[in-house]
Amino acid sequence: MINVLINGCGGQMGKEVLNQITFSENYSFFFGFDRNSSISDIPGVPDVIIDFSTPSAAMNILDYAKANKVPIVIATTGFTDEQEKIIKDTAKEIPIFKSSNMSYETNLFISLVSKLAPVLNDSDIEIVEVHHNRKVDAPSGTALMIANGINKSLDNSMHYEFDRHSKKQPRDKKEIGIHSVRGGTEVGKHSVFFFGDNESLEISHTVNSRSVFAKGAIKAAGFIVNQKNGLYDMNDLVNANNI
Repeated sequence: MINVLINGCGGQMGKEVLNQITFSENYSFFFGFDRNSSISDIPGVPDVIIDFSTPSAAMNILDYAKANKVPIVIATTGFTDEQEKIIKDTAKEIPIFKSSNMSYETNLFISLVSKLAPVLNDSDIEIVEVHHNRKVDAPSGTALMIANGINKSLDNSMHYEFDRHSKKQPRDKKEIGIHSVRGGTEVGKHSVFFFGDNESLEISHTVNSRSVFAKGAIKAAGFIVNQKNGLYDMNDLVNANNI
């Protein structure tokens, strides 16, 4: 049984992590830490920490993790460059798992399309992402993760095209088109199209509930407790499962 401390337990994602752990046979809830908590309130040392909080709160619990040699899963985003450096330096002393998208299948999806791209290297590649009407950024961070994964597999030879409205010329063979759609309550859908001559291949991934991010964080927790000191991400988890 893996004992989990949840940092940011009062937030939407923290509550979802707690809900998932409650019904798990392999994990148990150790302690819930939030903005009203003090480090002295923690009753001992957990096996692992899952952090869904804010950058400042994450840095606070990171100090505790470092002092007590506790592996940590960081799902919080929005860190400054200085905070990112602190996380990287701390990973020399404890195992840290950090990802801006905790959906295991999303990262598996990125791995798969990245492996397909060199095989379909004569195809035109387009990415379409769909999210709810309250999302303020476009394209999504995940769409950029997908594009970066594909581009890396193609020796970073591609460039990104976000807007063809003002362009009056044929499509560049070396571009990856990225398109954003906003509407309704869509949690998130990402599709990659490989367009060839007289045929095309489409691969899509859809998230219908934010619970997938909690499940991914818990899966990451099970992975990081068995690792040596270092900074890990979803690619390491996917590769550990021989995908």
